[in-house]
Amino acid sequence: MQVKNSYKPKTFAVIGAGPVGCIIAAFLARGGYEVTLCDVQTSLLEPALEPGILLSGAENFQARVAKTTTRIDQLAEDPPDVVIVTVKATALPIITSALETFIDQGRYVVSWQNGIDTELVLAERLGKKQVLRAVVNYGCILEGPAKVRMVFHHRPHYLQELDPASKEVAIEICRALTESGLDTEHTDQIRNMVWSKTVNNSSMNPVCAVTGKNMFEVINDPIVFGLVDSLLKEGVRVARANELLLGPDFYVDCIDYIKNAGQHKPSMLQDIEANRQTEIDYINGKIIEYGERAGIPTPFNTTLRSLVKALET
Repeated sequence: MQVKNSYKPKTFAVIGAGPVGCIIAAFLARGGYEVTLCDVQTSLLEPALEPGILLSGAENFQARVAKTTTRIDQLAEDPPDVVIVTVKATALPIITSALETFIDQGRYVVSWQNGIDTELVLAERLGKKQVLRAVVNYGCILEGPAKVRMVFHHRPHYLQELDPASKEVAIEICRALTESGLDTEHTDQIRNMVWSKTVNNSSMNPVCAVTGKNMFEVINDPIVFGLVDSLLKEGVRVARANELLLGPDFYVDCIDYIKNAGQHKPSMLQDIEANRQTEIDYINGKIIEYGERAGIPTPFNTTLRSLVKALET
């Protein structure tokens, strides 16, 4: 069935009250949309209602969501038009199981996450027509419940449907996000964009996680930065062996991006410091997986994944 151009999302649910989820919830709420914020931790939700989610740094404003809940299945009582998943990829199997009770035709789920193939985990249970994938370009730190510092915000963000029948849906969700100030463009290159971002993340994130250094410290340590460089080049080889398009200047652009990152602690280091499970399996782990498919050795990614997994336990 072809989706009609009249589709206009009005209600959103954001799953995950961490920094990534709080940012998108705040923008949509400020844009006048009804937003329900969902997280298992009640302490993260209460301030989102009153006085509201507070953003500082690259963006500075405060906005209150309409509702909160600690249970995804409660969303079925008044299902939102769009569910945006911002939690760690490791939680996807449980989340997908809860979503499939009410995600059907006319309701859609966006993977607003880091890592490779997160959208495929959702689509396996929910169906490709109902799932979209985004690439997000902001860095953030949760300084307290519903209090987020945006380290950088590089507009625009990108969104694509998995099934061509849902293209108009994707375009309208982009419109809603953009009108709310979170500029988002529709693309037909989301898989290449996901890989570009993930290969970049795969080089710096695990090195920071293992060493405990922020990005500025890693950049200014020539021995440690040599490891970042090796990871980056290995990821490029795997991507190109799988016919993914990173662009002719990808390596140079990544190095420039990394060198301008400043004192930022990437999410994987934040997870290790907070004794949380990381997304290493969906970042470096996926590069290892795709390397095996194409017959490309991945010794640097394999070593860093092992070290990060050791720190998780």
